[in-house]
This record gives sequence, structure tokens and C-alpha cells, in this order.
Amino acid sequence: MDPLFNTTGISPLTISSNDTNNGTDHWNQFVQPAWRIILWATAYSCIVIVSVVGNVIVIWIIVAHKRMRTVTNYFLLNLAFAEASMSAFNTVINFIYAVHNEWYFGLVYCRFHNFFPIAAVFASIYSMTAIALDRYMAIIHPLQQRMSSTETKVVVGVIWVLALLLAFPQYYYSTTDQLPDRVVCYIDWPDFAVCDIKKMYSVSVAILLYFLPLMVMGCAYLVVGLTLWASEIPGDSSDRYREQLTAKRKVVKMMIMVVCTFAICWLPYHVYFLLHQFYPEAFGERFIQQIYLAIMWLAMSSTMYNPIIYCCLNDRFRAGFKQAFRCCPCIPRGSYEGLELKSTRYLQTQTSVYKASRVEMTVSTVLQSEEDLKQPQVKVIGSTGSVEAVTGAGPHGVCQKQYQSCPVSTTAIII
Repeated sequence: MDPLFNTTGISPLTISSNDTNNGTDHWNQFVQPAWRIILWATAYSCIVIVSVVGNVIVIWIIVAHKRMRTVTNYFLLNLAFAEASMSAFNTVINFIYAVHNEWYFGLVYCRFHNFFPIAAVFASIYSMTAIALDRYMAIIHPLQQRMSSTETKVVVGVIWVLALLLAFPQYYYSTTDQLPDRVVCYIDWPDFAVCDIKKMYSVSVAILLYFLPLMVMGCAYLVVGLTLWASEIPGDSSDRYREQLTAKRKVVKMMIMVVCTFAICWLPYHVYFLLHQFYPEAFGERFIQQIYLAIMWLAMSSTMYNPIIYCCLNDRFRAGFKQAFRCCPCIPRGSYEGLELKSTRYLQTQTSVYKASRVEMTVSTVLQSEEDLKQPQVKVIGSTGSVEAVTGAGPHGVCQKQYQSCPVSTTAIII
């Protein structure tokens, strides 16, 4: 009954250790009372609703607004698609199978059910890894060329190809079995004398889907964090520089929050199934079902937190969510108009107004400088008695001087 890494011949929640002795070889002992099923159903329904709605809005914000189509946001788009798909196609089925321990959906969906979650989780975690590496290159090596939109799409495509290849064994060996009282969906791993393919695959999946990418992201964000917060970055101290530094810190802070949330939500799940591979006899007790439902809820809930994090920590996404929920009475009208989610026409108009104001300011400054040039302000008398007239500053702020002789030392006298 393992929705992601089912590596048992029959689900760990299918048969208890005493079933054979009692003569009930295939009796389903994990039937729950109705009130408990209702509580779990409510908890899982919240995941599906929040995750699907939130991630679909994130996709809309990035796709519908041209200025949101950045390298980082393309990877966030891929992350949102993977999480929304997993919530829509697997979370509810996982819950139904976990509660009843009976498969109602046929062989085709059994294979998809075991295949797609691994691909989706792989796409999610490596999208976050790509963002971490992109942030590392942008901040640590700012002079190197960034990825273009085409290159970003190629990387996303490569991520999905690798994800499908990693998940293919789950699809290939998935099958259903008709027991006397119910149907079960499981992965029928072949037996090899050389190695235990079940344990080897489970350990490989845990490393590739969790420990390796988290280690890479941890190292990348550690260096980036030290650069942005614990040391001075070479450059000027202008307002523009400070704004860029603040923007970089916000993006990095948001992504660190996303990665930490993923790590916390999925750690119990990977530990659970690694322990199941090496200590399967401990997973036949009745209470294991409740532990599994809680662990699976925590893992699936990781799909609903990211839209909330984007909305709380990013001004543009917050404006996009307000625009998506503008029909709600609690959203003030006009509060979502701005933050670079304007239309292209508006941005062009604002740019034209800005340029016009700059031209007007420049012309005014030049005229004022020409007036100042007409009036001398300082007379300089050298020690040799020579006179130097100093006029007003020119257009470039350089004093215009007329020398009658070259004095050795001067004394300024204001006229």
C-alpha cells in the first residue's frame, strides 16, 4: 500500500503476523470507524483544495504576467505544476487506499499511482535545486551570463526526463492481485540472487529524491547566505544597489523557507519506508495504519505550503493573489494594482513619463548653469599681485578660470 515507494510484495497494512495462524489469511484488520475516517477525510481534503487552488494561481501569475517570466519563476512554475498534479491525481487515491486497504481503480491507474508521485517529487526537488544553483551563480558569480528562457525550458525538460526514468521501475513492476475479499495494488519486484532489488531501489530513491538534492541546496544557500548577510559585497552604496541587495535577500529567504518546509515534511516519510525495508516485521501492528496516515498527510501537505510562502514573502506574488481573489470583499480595490504586475501599456506609459521628466529636469539644469556662468563669484589675488577671476560652475561642475598670471599662492576674496 505504499503510494510512492511500494517495495513489498503485499502492502504492510494488508496482512498481520497472526492472520495465518488464525485461519484468516487475507482478512482486512485495518477497517476504521466512521468518525475517524471523517476526520482523516477532512484533513486530506484541505490539502487537496489548498494545494490545487494555490498552485494553479501561482501558475497563472507567472504565465499571465510577462514581467514574472524570469529564470527563477520558470522553475517555480514547474514546481507548482508538479505539486498541483500530485495533489489532484494521487492524494485522494492515497487516502482511500490507506483507509480501506482495498484497490478500486484497476491495473492502469495502479501503475500510474505508483509511477507518477516519484516523477512529481523528483521534478519538485530538482526544480528547487536548480533555483538554488541559479541564485548561487547570480550572487557569487554575477559577471557570468545567466541562463536564458530557452535554456531554462531545456533544463526543465531534462528534469522531467530523468524523473520519468527513475520512476519507470515502479510502473513496470506494478500489478494488482485479487484476494478472496478485496483487490490490492502493489509492486511485484523480481527476485535476484545477486542483490535485493527492493532495498537497493528504495535506498537509491531516498538518496536521489531527498538527501542528495538537500545537501546540494544546503551548501549553495550557505555560501549565498554568508555572502548576502555576513560579509560586505563590493560595490557602491547607492540606493539602487541597496534595493538590489534587499531584493536578492528576499528571494533567497523565500527559497530557504521552501526548502526547509520540504525537508521537514518529507523526512518522516523517507525514514518510515527505509525502516520498513530493513525491519518489515514491525509494520504489521494495527496502530501502524494511523502512523502511516499521519506521515503521509505530512508529506502530501508539502504541496500546499509553497503558495502560502510565496504570498507572504514576495510582493509580486502577493499582488497576484490579491488580483486572483479580487472578488472577495476583504480585498481592497486597487491594492493589487502595482508591484510590476501592470500591463505592458501601463509600463510603457510610466517609462515615457519618467523619461520626459528626466529631459525636463536636464534642460532646466543646463539653463540655470548658463545663467550662473554670466556672473563671476570669486576674485582671487595671488601673492604676486595677479588677479584671477573665478566664474560659476559649468554644466559639468568644473570651475571656469581665466588666469592673468600664475600665482605661487592665492587668497580667495568673496566679492
